Amino acid sequence: MHKVPRAIRAMGINAVRLYNRLEVSVAQPVPDEPVLFVCNHGFGGVIDLNVFAFSAAYDDLNLSREIIALTHQIAWTLRAGKLLEPFGARPAARENALDAFEQGHNVLVFPGGDLDALKSWRHRNEIVFAGRSGYARLAMEAGVPIVPVVTAGAGESLLVLSSGRRIAKALRLNKTAFRVKTLPLSVSIPWGVNFGVVGLLPYLPLPTKLQTSVLAPMRPEPDESAEDFAHRVHSAMQAELDELTKDRLPVIG
Repeated sequence: MHKVPRAIRAMGINAVRLYNRLEVSVAQPVPDEPVLFVCNHGFGGVIDLNVFAFSAAYDDLNLSREIIALTHQIAWTLRAGKLLEPFGARPAARENALDAFEQGHNVLVFPGGDLDALKSWRHRNEIVFAGRSGYARLAMEAGVPIVPVVTAGAGESLLVLSSGRRIAKALRLNKTAFRVKTLPLSVSIPWGVNFGVVGLLPYLPLPTKLQTSVLAPMRPEPDESAEDFAHRVHSAMQAELDELTKDRLPVIG
């Protein structure tokens, strides 16, 4: 990885450790083999505190394998993909993941996409994967374990009044080159009240406390379908997020 991306990554990690008082817990050591890390979103896309929280947790794990982050196609549609590739980002495609596993790398995926990344304040403590099971099918095909990683608190870094899913559907945005299903109405610094764009732009997050849990590796049971495996992973992640947030005060933690 180039020196500049390393420096930027280090700045982001240090910011969440200090400004967001990040705490990381690890249930079990990560196996010494390629794994698929499955994470939940906080708010936003690439500019999401959960991405930096995961990077900090990955450093704490002291893993030597390179990690490839499967990223929403919109980054390349907006011609920003080349800027992200030095950080390990690749378009979210099965072939890219399988190539990474074949080269001995770990892979990171956020299965909820914009549905999970741009949800409203009242749904901030919900992991929204919308029944997607492609990540489980990918792990089964590649023969790698899934390591779920759950972060709490990032959804409190701004106020999202509405996810805008109905408006996005009415505008058929999922049929456009952007392939998005949400158009959030939010209040943030410095943008104030904003419709749709903040999920793609930097904003000054509130100093919300972040907690990240690296869960135990999960593998499919004999004869388990990809759908059932995905449901089991999602349920474990939601249970952990419920535990992290049950006594939580917004922003304070």
